[in-house]
Amino acid sequence: MQPGFLYFPKIKNSVEIQKNKIQLYCNQVYVTDSVEGIVPEFLTLLHGVIDSPDIPLNVSRSYLQSDANVKKISSHITKKVADRLMEIFRNDRKQYEEKWNDLKIFIEYGILTEEKFWEKAQKFCLLKNVDEQAYTLDEYKTLITENQTDKDGQLVFLYTSDKDAQHAYIDAAKSKGYDVLLMDGQLDVHFVGKLEQMFEKSKFIRVDSDVVDNLIIKKEKEALDLPEDQQESLKKVFTDQLPAIEKTEFKIQLENLGENAMPVVVTLNEFMRRMQEMAAMNPGYNFYGDMPTSYSLVVNTDHSLVKKFLDPETASEKQEEKAKQLIDLALLSNGLLKGEALTNFVKRSLQLID
Repeated sequence: MQPGFLYFPKIKNSVEIQKNKIQLYCNQVYVTDSVEGIVPEFLTLLHGVIDSPDIPLNVSRSYLQSDANVKKISSHITKKVADRLMEIFRNDRKQYEEKWNDLKIFIEYGILTEEKFWEKAQKFCLLKNVDEQAYTLDEYKTLITENQTDKDGQLVFLYTSDKDAQHAYIDAAKSKGYDVLLMDGQLDVHFVGKLEQMFEKSKFIRVDSDVVDNLIIKKEKEALDLPEDQQESLKKVFTDQLPAIEKTEFKIQLENLGENAMPVVVTLNEFMRRMQEMAAMNPGYNFYGDMPTSYSLVVNTDHSLVKKFLDPETASEKQEEKAKQLIDLALLSNGLLKGEALTNFVKRSLQLID
């Protein structure tokens, strides 16, 4: 194979992802730049030139795709790219980590679409946490094994897709000593699923998919220390104040989360959220995209503000307004409070301060 060069273009957003930027030459004679089906799918994102005497001239693209020599070139390129990345990682890991954000989309795409690439790439694929610390897959599993293994022996990888929007949930997880990965890339929705398939007894859970005590369950949960009638009374107070948001449902849950946890927390089930994200990216998942979003509204029965709803001496005619305020605070932290509801929340807040 004659010399050539390939490079990873810097991609700032999905609009800039361009395929067919590789030009194929035979002994410096141009053949084609339509390389899909000729080189592995993930390598079509690279830019550059390949020059080989084994590429036939003046033949159809379909012939190129089936030509044995071209297929050998394809395998050779995949191996060379993987070997070069491994070499950079081993020789200058600091530089490799600094460039990871630019390399990430290419490596993840390769892992998702090319089994042979996964065999090599798992050694130099990195995971970064919210503190910008980088780990190989094996290093990260070692890091979290002791503290993030649940009662069933499953290793739980916690992650965020937006460390600003999900800051409260990240903070709660870190207060438990958990590490949180930053998975905000264009392919991370798919990549998380791929890693779950490849890792044994492991699962990925976004930090806002449940209250922190339920993210990694290490022992059987204790029953609520509340009589049934009080549970029903508390549920009714909050149910009556639930907002009406189009294609959105809320289910009230009562949990004893501790007096220092938030009084009300809104979460979205990991499976349902993941299916909706897939639906947004893949028309084949339209069924999930058309379903209403079902949130859990978790009321913390240990919190002093919630306990007041059950105390005859502190319960008042304003309990509906107070329940509404607590719900809106939880919705606000999830970016779900908008328009007139947000305006009313601000007005009520000013009245409470007055």
